[in-house]
Amino acid sequence: MKKGILKTAAAVLLTLGIQTGASQAVAQNANQIVLENFNGKKVLVVYFSHSGNTRTIANQLRDLTGADVFEIEPVTPYPSDYHATTEQAQKEIRAGFQPSIKQGPDNLSDYDVVFFGSPCWWSTIAPPVVTFLSTHDLSGKTVIPFSTHGGSGLARNASDTAKLTPHSNVLDGKAFWGSRVEEAKSDVESWLKDLKI
Repeated sequence: MKKGILKTAAAVLLTLGIQTGASQAVAQNANQIVLENFNGKKVLVVYFSHSGNTRTIANQLRDLTGADVFEIEPVTPYPSDYHATTEQAQKEIRAGFQPSIKQGPDNLSDYDVVFFGSPCWWSTIAPPVVTFLSTHDLSGKTVIPFSTHGGSGLARNASDTAKLTPHSNVLDGKAFWGSRVEEAKSDVESWLKDLKI
């Protein structure tokens, strides 16, 4: 009886080991395809996140590409209250206001590809991202916008990014539902595979 139980347990463990190994191989293969798509280029992910949704996508990009990550931080943080933030953002966007942001990164010239992440605020990029794009030279770089949203999709995020980076190669952007960012890694991976760098 004990031998039969031991044999069954061993078979289950062997099967689990094979499945786990197969899953790891699939994940490694998918990651390899993503990395090959970037042809050894140095990648940076720059983002602003108010609620944490854009940060989640930025970290998924980091995990899949091996990119470095830089978070844009306003000198004066936005209110924690959602409605207060949306009202302030609307006023800033209408006025073309560019809030002061904390310094960095110092080595932007080292990167070939720069992803830019922003929540979609009033159908465009958040003002801190506008400040960054307006004050940093991205000439000759491949720029790839992405956004998180609650229903507006990419809206003008990509086109407004392109206007602020006229000497860069701006690729098609991607929008991710803010409520689904935790489950978005496979979508991020598919997007990366389709990008023509």
